[in-house]
Amino acid sequence: MRVIENPVRVPDNLQGGVLALGNFDGVHRGHQAVIGEAMALGRGAGRPVGVMTFDPHPRKFFQPNATMFTLTPTQQKISLFNSLGCDFTGVMTFDESLAGLSGDAFIRNVLHGVWRAGHIVVGYNFFFGKGRSGSPQLLTEIGQELGFDVTVLSPASDDGEVFSSSAVRDFLRAGDVRGAADILGYWWTVAGVVESGAGIGKQIGYPTANVMLESGQDLHHGIYAARVRIDGRRFDAAAYLGRRPTFDNGIAKLEVYLFDFDSNLYGREIDVELIDFIRPDQSFENAESLVVQMDDDCAKARSILAKVNANDPMTKFLIGRATMALFD
Repeated sequence: MRVIENPVRVPDNLQGGVLALGNFDGVHRGHQAVIGEAMALGRGAGRPVGVMTFDPHPRKFFQPNATMFTLTPTQQKISLFNSLGCDFTGVMTFDESLAGLSGDAFIRNVLHGVWRAGHIVVGYNFFFGKGRSGSPQLLTEIGQELGFDVTVLSPASDDGEVFSSSAVRDFLRAGDVRGAADILGYWWTVAGVVESGAGIGKQIGYPTANVMLESGQDLHHGIYAARVRIDGRRFDAAAYLGRRPTFDNGIAKLEVYLFDFDSNLYGREIDVELIDFIRPDQSFENAESLVVQMDDDCAKARSILAKVNANDPMTKFLIGRATMALFD
């Protein structure tokens, strides 16, 4: 898949394509419906299919001092778009120049003038442009004038519950990673570079790979059953997010203990899929008491993961199957 950042004009071979437009934080099942519609339209007409998104998220631009729980940083979004079969991803830097465009100007100058889209697909609630002056209706009207088609998708839902990024964040804040996965269609994943820690885990027989979460990702603290992807290989694991109250009550980190693994991961990039919540964080009288609890936590994680690995519920979704296909 080709990634195009802030083009002055897209390449000729991508002009006239079908473009799914949105912020797509989380790339949840509602977003997947928008992209899936674009894929169906593009493949049916023999046109290239792409996604346009924004970096940073407009909310971060307008509220730079506010924390935002970003579900999928840009690189993760690009990876997910690729797994859905898109031909290209357009990443537009959301800055003062872009923020200052009216909805009308964004359609004429960017979508038509730069991207030369032949067909644009958006969700029912996608508003854009200065003062949110752009809407699906305005996009449709100007599309008729300039000669491109527009498809607006109705809300995607399950049993009446509309899929939304806000709902995913709420589930994750409550520790309900399975509830979040049901909306996402894949297991929510933390991607990062393994950092060196204090070495406490190694001292007590549980060496961990430590990863910092993105600012604002206020996932519920506690123990999780997890899977870790390293260079296309998958390892079962138990993950801890918290401040280590038994030892130092420091900065919250995600600490992952990989089962049946004995290699140095410092400085390497890993992906951590969170599969199930086991228990909330707590303080122990001493390291010995903590180890006893960790033995039990790991046993529970192994049991949970054995069942999920045998029949992963996310494989019923295209993006879940694509994620699984990344493993050897």
